[in-house]
Amino acid sequence: MTHHMTTQTSTTALKAPTSVAELEELLTTPSPALVEDLAARSGDLVILGAGGKMGPSLTVLARRALDAAGRTSDAVHAVSRWSDAAQADRLRDAGVNVVAADLLAPGADLAALPDGADVVYMVGAKFGTSSAPSLAWAANAALVHDVARRYADSTIAAFSTGNVYPLVPVESGGCSEEHPVGPVGEYAMSCLGRERVLQHAALSRGTKVVTIRLNYAVDLRYGVLFDVASPILAGEPVDLTTGHVNVVWQGYANEVALRSLGLASSPATAINLTGPETASVERLATLLGRGLDREVSFTGEPAPTALLNDATRCHELFGYPQVPLRTLVDWQAKWLAAGLPTSGKPTKFAVRDGAF
Repeated sequence: MTHHMTTQTSTTALKAPTSVAELEELLTTPSPALVEDLAARSGDLVILGAGGKMGPSLTVLARRALDAAGRTSDAVHAVSRWSDAAQADRLRDAGVNVVAADLLAPGADLAALPDGADVVYMVGAKFGTSSAPSLAWAANAALVHDVARRYADSTIAAFSTGNVYPLVPVESGGCSEEHPVGPVGEYAMSCLGRERVLQHAALSRGTKVVTIRLNYAVDLRYGVLFDVASPILAGEPVDLTTGHVNVVWQGYANEVALRSLGLASSPATAINLTGPETASVERLATLLGRGLDREVSFTGEPAPTALLNDATRCHELFGYPQVPLRTLVDWQAKWLAAGLPTSGKPTKFAVRDGAF
């Protein structure tokens, strides 16, 4: 695995995407460092839960990176329920093997899933789990026990969340990987459960595992910046109670997830994944309002604590995000001003009691 500071492309050359096609191209263009890392690996790649917000672009990025690495005969298998048939078709067109499976269905046959030397695990449940906490535990903790057994001989990179950490003082710089976990609410607890089950698999079977503690990825169709901009567009005040947040360009998050396969180990290891800034929500809102040519008003007083993640180790290993935060803010404003598509999937980053 290459450990030099790398960027996908010069930030001076980056232009704001003006269509979904241009956005997808940015999200799925592999960097030389990703290609180099994947060239050192072999075998098929299985992406479980590939139909979510990040999964499709990560899957296409993986296919393009494997092709660029000369690994054209190694398949990328994208496993999901695929309720969006058009999305599945787009992945097939990109050279991905689409596998329809509901991993949480009674009697789900994990043995029928394709084999893979490498596995990216993206299955999870967050929203609605406060009213159905058993779903959180089933999706986030119980299922991974069976998956880890099915892929005991594979290398597993599993998405987790920064929610496994407690709220910390905003001036602290966030929780590093060494910080004691302290999940708030059952969603976060169940995600820590996922990590613990994978840690057990790594210790008991020797499976190589890395867990990726992410918060919060920005794809201009959704993300914290979209959530901050939404009340501005509606002429409503921006709530500053959760006054600080971490965000990161989704293209970088996708790339780090794939490159982190090289970090996987037994015992398992964890890596934080986010941008380098502790971003002020008030500052983000002010910049977005300026970009949208809208008045911005505020409500609430910033709390002294927030969910914050110190990704220093990630940046040391994989470089800084190739799209800086200030650029992302500009892109988000232009995207919304142009009326381009959005997903309608809020991050709920401002939730402080862990109830999603």
